[in-house]
Amino acid sequence: MKMFRGFGAILFKEFIVMLRDPTTLFFMLIPPMIQMVAFGFALDTDVKNMGLIVFDQARTVESRQLVDRFVNTETFKVVGRVESVSEMESEIRKGHAYAALQIPPDFSRNLRAGHPVMVQLAIDGSNSTTALQALNTGIAVTMRDAIAQLLAESGRREMPIEVRPQMLFNPAMKSPNFFIPGVIGLVLQMATLFTTAMAVVRERERGTLEQLLVSPVSRWGLMLGKLIPYFCLGSAMAALLVLLMRFVFGVPIAGSLLGLTVSVLVYVFTLLSIGLLISTRAENQMQALQMTMTLILPSVFFSGFIFPRETMPWIFYAISTLLPATYGIGLIRAIVLRGATFSEYWPMLAILCAMAVGLFSLCAVRFKSKIG
Repeated sequence: MKMFRGFGAILFKEFIVMLRDPTTLFFMLIPPMIQMVAFGFALDTDVKNMGLIVFDQARTVESRQLVDRFVNTETFKVVGRVESVSEMESEIRKGHAYAALQIPPDFSRNLRAGHPVMVQLAIDGSNSTTALQALNTGIAVTMRDAIAQLLAESGRREMPIEVRPQMLFNPAMKSPNFFIPGVIGLVLQMATLFTTAMAVVRERERGTLEQLLVSPVSRWGLMLGKLIPYFCLGSAMAALLVLLMRFVFGVPIAGSLLGLTVSVLVYVFTLLSIGLLISTRAENQMQALQMTMTLILPSVFFSGFIFPRETMPWIFYAISTLLPATYGIGLIRAIVLRGATFSEYWPMLAILCAMAVGLFSLCAVRFKSKIG
């Protein structure tokens, strides 16, 4: 086809250049795998063994049992005992503990007499994630004991209303199962954008762009020829990341492996097209790097990787709809975690395909056909 004239020659040339460039191969494969492992282990919101300071003024069997119930949740770990309120607050300010449990001296006496008992759980609220976990666990422990005592006093054996929750997806509620599929989407974005963003810029800085411009190569053939080698390398990297997710982190793939493969390949092609578009507009590698960074940071915060998009202000929600990472991460999570079928995830895949075609076409149309 005249439209893709010279595609074969450019493809062969780019494969040779890529295979002879160990730096590109290294940064395309090794850092993403390291990032995958590092992020996979680091991104975990399951808070366990938070430091707990105990100020037990009662020193009775019942007070010790209450402390044991806090520890048995595995959310708290007793790291010290104090003898005053000021010392308790000081330990939290020093960062030696995240929470402190104060048990009053009349705890056991009021408990046995059936009177209300006030127990204070002081929590360090500077970290909202750990604070919320500590608050929910503390309320659950005391609420369970209070309900058991009320049932015993009333003579009832069962609760008037009982909620039986059922986790449909990720029943163990493991944070890595949620984060790691998203990490794949972000790692792919960082690796592919940087490599293709330098593709045309490298030609311009080496002075070989002029040779391409005077050769009988169409713009479509040039763009596709430069993209395909990195697409093959990006696909291999995506396969390695999925293998790490499955066999290193033990995240099960609930949906179709074929659907996951197609979705990831379309996502990789879209990212490469963006990198190539940046490459056609940047005059040097520094400009290409700056343009790439302006896209990566919004993708981390607005794509739904960490925060639900529905809770964002409308302006940021609107921005998120323009980011390929929003649909790439959404597709990976839908297939891996929820086992979504094609009829359930095809709208996101269709949007990603439209982005891929549109961005690649824009690369070819905006590519300068003359120097300067």
